[in-house]
Amino acid sequence: MKYLPLATLLLLFTGACAPVRPATTAASATPPPVSPELYRTIARQDSLMFVAFNQQDVAKLQTFFAEDLEFYHDKGGLADFQQTMQGFRNLFEQNKTTGLNRQLVPGTLEVYPIHNYGAVETYQHRFCHVENGRDDCGTFKNMMVWRLRDGRWQVTRVVSYGH
Repeated sequence: MKYLPLATLLLLFTGACAPVRPATTAASATPPPVSPELYRTIARQDSLMFVAFNQQDVAKLQTFFAEDLEFYHDKGGLADFQQTMQGFRNLFEQNKTTGLNRQLVPGTLEVYPIHNYGAVETYQHRFCHVENGRDDCGTFKNMMVWRLRDGRWQVTRVVSYGH
């Protein structure tokens, strides 16, 4: 199986792309959650996923993704589960001494139910890593589709866009 080149993965997860300007108008304010309980559940899953990412723990990180994962990136294309996990391993190896950090941009998380399936989550997040001795950070848009199966939430689709 062909794996994503490291450069493509860096586009997926780091500040190699143009920053996204935050919305500033009242019309674009985040609406209240349709289901506060679902919002809390997905927000927690998101937080746990990115604790694993920030700790560069591929074994833990991969538990958040379904085997039938499709990861779409407007610059990097489509990756499946194996390609995405290999990309994480490569990315973490490249950044094991320089650090890599993802933070959710406050106020951007939205969660909506998907009937008889799970939920869709949209947000902006900020990635930082050290490159050439300097912090390199960027803010990016993302959407994840979460599936609830047998009491377990997993991501089946990721769309990373607006780079």
